[in-house]
Amino acid sequence: MSAPVLSAPAIRELHELEELESVCALFCEIWGTPANNPPINVEQMRALSHAGNYVAGAYADGRLVGATVAFFGAPIARTMHSHITGALPGHAAGLALKLHQRDWALDRGLHRITWTYDPLIARNAHFNLAKLGGVIDAYLPNFYGTVDDAINAGTDTDRAMVGWDLAEPRVVAAARRESIPVVVPPGAVAALTDRDGRPALGRTDAEDLLVGVPADIEKLRHTDPAAARDWRLALREVLAGLLADGARVTGFHGRSRYVLTRGPAA
Repeated sequence: MSAPVLSAPAIRELHELEELESVCALFCEIWGTPANNPPINVEQMRALSHAGNYVAGAYADGRLVGATVAFFGAPIARTMHSHITGALPGHAAGLALKLHQRDWALDRGLHRITWTYDPLIARNAHFNLAKLGGVIDAYLPNFYGTVDDAINAGTDTDRAMVGWDLAEPRVVAAARRESIPVVVPPGAVAALTDRDGRPALGRTDAEDLLVGVPADIEKLRHTDPAAARDWRLALREVLAGLLADGARVTGFHGRSRYVLTRGPAA
């Protein structure tokens, strides 16, 4: 039996206190935080929305299933930074929110959206790079410091900064919901691999490289915190080191590994 086709959630901007309170409750549910310590509070969202920034929600059958908050960044009048996006599974709300966010930014003459994500989470890397066509601009070690939520507790908050150039062919293709090919050069060398659940360092001196991540780091943090910590340090050493050395990420292949090159940009 084929899987049911899900209708796209309805996306709308949010301004009213009751709407923002619902976003706050949804984010607490997703991040596993108490109501008195949400990832972003109602007052902050109210101020951002009132000042003309972007706060939007995704609704399925009248129920809030996703939300996102973004604000204008530098360079002024060209860039927006998407601070937080959360969505319940099973509604394709994350993609719908990002595409709505892109349209909103283009309508205001913006050219670029940035955001951060944990580069150890394979599904997020696939979504940001392979599905949306974003690129990694930088590796940011322990960017948010200590965070007390169910997802990040007990781990350094390393983040990859994603750049989403709204008129780039890859991003335009993503907006049309077209697949974005990820090419693995035939001579690519494994710089970091998964060996029985643990990170194994390889060569980092090749022109084309593959940097692996665990299949489910979030589960590993609960079942084997020491292994999860090893993965954090290994990815920081390898991926951050390669980016600092001039390599660039060209994609995320097979939902399991970053593809990098030191060659010229296409």
